[in-house]
Amino acid sequence: MYSKVFSGGVAGVDSYRIDVEVDCSGGMGQINLVGLPDAAVKESQERVRAAIRACNILMPVGKKWTVNLAPADTRKEGPLLDLPIAMGILSSTGFVDSTKLAQVWMAGELGLDGSVRGVNGILPLAIACRANGGKMLIVPEANVDEARLVEGLKVYPVGHLKNVYDMFRDGAVPKPVQSNSREQFQRTLQNAKIYRDFSDVKGQNHAKRALMIAAAGRHNILLVGPPGSGKSMLAQRMVSILPPLEFEEALEITKLYSVAGLLTDRAGIVSQRPFRSPHHSASLSGLVGGGSTPRPGEISLSHHGVLFLDEMTEFARSHLDALRQPLESGTVTISRAHSTYTYPASFLLVGACNPCPCGYRGDPIKFCTCSPYHAERYWNRLSGPLIDRIDLQIEVGRLSEGELASSSGSTTSETMLLQVMRAVDTQRERSVDGRIQYNSQLSQSQTRKYCAIGQHASGLLARAVTQLGLSARAYDRVLRISRTIADLEGAQDIEPSHIAEAVRYRSLRYGAQS
Repeated sequence: MYSKVFSGGVAGVDSYRIDVEVDCSGGMGQINLVGLPDAAVKESQERVRAAIRACNILMPVGKKWTVNLAPADTRKEGPLLDLPIAMGILSSTGFVDSTKLAQVWMAGELGLDGSVRGVNGILPLAIACRANGGKMLIVPEANVDEARLVEGLKVYPVGHLKNVYDMFRDGAVPKPVQSNSREQFQRTLQNAKIYRDFSDVKGQNHAKRALMIAAAGRHNILLVGPPGSGKSMLAQRMVSILPPLEFEEALEITKLYSVAGLLTDRAGIVSQRPFRSPHHSASLSGLVGGGSTPRPGEISLSHHGVLFLDEMTEFARSHLDALRQPLESGTVTISRAHSTYTYPASFLLVGACNPCPCGYRGDPIKFCTCSPYHAERYWNRLSGPLIDRIDLQIEVGRLSEGELASSSGSTTSETMLLQVMRAVDTQRERSVDGRIQYNSQLSQSQTRKYCAIGQHASGLLARAVTQLGLSARAYDRVLRISRTIADLEGAQDIEPSHIAEAVRYRSLRYGAQS
């Protein structure tokens, strides 16, 4: 007897339909899996057999089951197919009416006792279910919060294989979980708290100003200074002045975290912008993504958030140069012999490092012990093309005695966020579809339209290009930074003072420019 159960597989951050076809015929009780299953899928036959036995269902003797996972030319990975394989076997044996399984999708890992365990990638699978006409989705109880984010889909959480069997055998279909994703998201946003505030940082007002510009226009930033000057403290508070997530952005991030198995919050949806801070010993696949079984890397997990590279010059140069293409395109593509995966990677890069190996080059108090050769070699780990893609390059100097003696900083995250939001609202008004298009993301034609400057400002920028040796990319980036500064100040036109401030952020005396 033939039966079919629908499920899904994960490719990148999206899901595709898998038809679990089961044919029951005469044999010796084997379960044969075909359709390019990986080791975890092949081992499901033993889990399925034990789970069915735990439900006190007596399978007929003298039968064998052939399970085909279609499409047959796509590799199937992970344990999420345990539940549909088990139901397909029960349906093909006659315990469940196969017609009741039409338009029903399911996924879940089975324990030997029949329990249904949570799996990764349920949110993209739920989206694929709705896109392919599925009306009903059966998921483990541990994954119900992310599955219910998809509107217009009946979601049924189950904790045991016997629950699914009874649902189709006896018709005891429970009430589906209601989807209230947008209301749930708004409530989560209202209850969000700022745990790290810029008021904790003493002094460094020029660095706070630069970080505010970076947050308002989504500009990459590099903080350079001696040890203990507050670079890490500043970077760690960057998320507190970024605009709140929009619902569509939150769904994109939640899909990534679902695939990566990082959804631990019972709210089901990521409500705060990510802040990822990988160690400089991270592998290339851990940073960019990939591996034998491709997974999103740190740059994708920081999508719509902040990627903080502390001690940036300690990262391998090959790892840093791998960021150049994602910084431009906002995506990263992982190519393998059998498939290609594309992950979103639109992140705000915040880097921090010392000016030299000893950390005190240019310090007014401590003497630098590094030779010019070692200092140059240290900075050469940051290639010229990468530095060219970092809009704001800031020196974070030693605090004065008065700043150290003060009880706290004078600027709070709440005050800075209000200014950032005014600039963001201005950028949203310029967008065609109403979604935020940050100034750093303006195209060439949009840059010419929105970043037009007068003769005085043009002459100032031309001199900066000659004196600093700015590239064509850097020229456009200075214009976009100037536009952000003007938006922060509520100015309609870009003034020479805005150009001058933007150029100052490109004139760091260390690095490829020195």
